[in-house]
Amino acid sequence: MSVSTGVESTAPYVEVSCRVDDKRGSKRRRPLLDCATARFEGAVPVRPFRWSWGGRNFPGWYWAATTGQHVGFESWLERDRLVLMDFDPAVVGMASQPFWLHWHDGERERRHAPDFFVRRVDGSAVVVDVRADDWIAPRDAEAFELTRRACAEVGWWFERVGTPEAVLLANVRWLSRYRHPRCRREPVAARLLEVFSQPGPLMAGADAAGDRLETLPVLFHLLWKHELSAEQMDIELLGPRTVVHRAGGSTG
Repeated sequence: MSVSTGVESTAPYVEVSCRVDDKRGSKRRRPLLDCATARFEGAVPVRPFRWSWGGRNFPGWYWAATTGQHVGFESWLERDRLVLMDFDPAVVGMASQPFWLHWHDGERERRHAPDFFVRRVDGSAVVVDVRADDWIAPRDAEAFELTRRACAEVGWWFERVGTPEAVLLANVRWLSRYRHPRCRREPVAARLLEVFSQPGPLMAGADAAGDRLETLPVLFHLLWKHELSAEQMDIELLGPRTVVHRAGGSTG
């Protein structure tokens, strides 16, 4: 059985193994084609995130505002991608190391654990591998291509992403400090939304809404939530003169 996706070729037979969220840490393995509708955005990581002295990786846990849960990462690059995914309003769910893909390359059994499984607001699924362009060995490239083809077979998207654009990442990382819902305070949020119903400089608007020590954290939270928008976040660092406006409003 196959799922038509319009791709140029079919993937080899692939199976998926994942952990079952129970006290015994049970595992389940099934053909990938049987898992097209599985909710892997809630999956338990198939391998632990461990830090070792002198190791090359920097694993940890990131608290995602999108889900209200911690998501693991194995490098700073993965952590940065998590922040960007958390900021993306099209993303409604994410899980790290969600499953192993198993296949035979003609000589031996192979397996690969993608870095993330992402669910989008339209219901579509995206499997994400994070690796800098200059850190892709031939064996990794083979695994990524197999993953791409396997995802196409079941109607998922696949992305291999590398180093993010520096300015956008810096801005989003700054806003992520204010991602927690506790940063939204009323009536400050309402005043800021009113002030920025017309585009204006960030700091001037914060001052117009009240004491900046009170208004700035709320302003940054509204930017994180996309209730407010800042112009040119991908090419300029946020600053006092950054033009901010209510999301969906005119910038003219």
